[in-house]
Amino acid sequence: MTPFPPIPAERLPALLRAMPKAELHMHIEGSLEPELIFALAQRNGVSIPYASVDELRRAYAFTNLQSFLDIYYAGASVLLKEQDFYDMAWAYLLRAQADNVLHSEMFFDPQTHTARGVSMETVVNGLHRACTDAKEKLGVSAALILCFLRHLSEEEAFATLEQALPYRDRFIGVGLDSSEVGHPPEKFARVFARCRELGFRLVAHAGEEGPPAFVWTALDVLKVERVDHGVQSTRDALLMQRLAQDRIPLTVCPLSNLKLCVFPTLAQHNLGALLDAGLVATVNSDDPAYFGGYLNENFVQTFAATGLQAQHAYTLARNSFEASFIDAQLRRRMTDRLDEFVLGA
Repeated sequence: MTPFPPIPAERLPALLRAMPKAELHMHIEGSLEPELIFALAQRNGVSIPYASVDELRRAYAFTNLQSFLDIYYAGASVLLKEQDFYDMAWAYLLRAQADNVLHSEMFFDPQTHTARGVSMETVVNGLHRACTDAKEKLGVSAALILCFLRHLSEEEAFATLEQALPYRDRFIGVGLDSSEVGHPPEKFARVFARCRELGFRLVAHAGEEGPPAFVWTALDVLKVERVDHGVQSTRDALLMQRLAQDRIPLTVCPLSNLKLCVFPTLAQHNLGALLDAGLVATVNSDDPAYFGGYLNENFVQTFAATGLQAQHAYTLARNSFEASFIDAQLRRRMTDRLDEFVLGA
C-alpha cells in the first residue's frame, strides 16, 4: 500500500478534493437540484407544491428516511422525457468530473417513474446516453444499477425486472432501496435469485436504519456482493468479522447519515471504526442534492469532523476502486492513477 507523505492539516481539504476516487452509492434521482426541478417542471408543464427554489430547499429538513423520501418522490415527478433523464444524469456527471471521480455506479429507481406512466425505455435510454457521453466527453466511466423499491412487493419487483430485461446491456446490476424499516431483505429473495441467474451484480441497502440482522440476510439470503450503508454493523462483532474476512464492501454516506439522523453529529460517525476494523469502507454522497454535498463535500466535512488523516483518505479511495464493478485492467489503471497522485502529493 502506498503511504501518503506527511500532509499538514491545512492541506488536507485540497488533497481530498484532488484525489482520484470512485463513487458507488449515488441515487441519480437524488442529484436533482431544486433549480433543475423547477426548470424541468416549467419545460414539462408540471405543477410542484413549492413557490420557489428557496422554499423547496427549506423543506430539506428531514427527521428520518421516510421524511426525505416524501420530498424525493415529489421531486422526481418532473421527469417525463428521455431528455429529462439525460439532463439530470449529465448534471451529476459534470459534478463528478469536478470532484475527480474516475468511475461512478449510479442507482436509478424505475418504479418511481413507470408508476407515473413513464416507460422503462425512456428512463434507461436517457440515463445510458449520459453515461456514454461522460466517457467520451468527460473521461468519466459511469454505469447504472437498477434498484427495486423495497416498500413495494416482490411481485412488482419481478414485473420491473421483466420490463427492464430488453435493456439489460445498459445496466450492470440490481439493488434494493427505499424504506428499510419494516422491509427486510429476505422479502426479495426470489427476485434476487433470478437476477443472480441472469448474471447481474447484486447490492442492497442494509444496516442504515435497519438492524445488523438486515446485513446478515442481505449477505446470506440475497447474496449481495456489496452492502449499501451498513453502518449499523458495528453493533454486531461477528458481523464485523464476517465483513472484514470476506472483504465485503460498505458504501458509506456520511452526510446522508447526518441529515437523516442516523448519527447525531458528524463527529460521532463510525467511518473511522469501520476502517480500523479492516472493512472495505468507501465514502459516497447518496442523494447529494438533498443531503448537503457531493462526494468531495462528504470527504472534506467528515475528515474535518472526525480527525481522519491522509492515510485514511488513500485507503478509502483505494477501497472505492476495489469495491467497484469495473474490470481488472481498468481497476489497475485507476489505482495506478491514485498511487501516482500520492507520490506527487
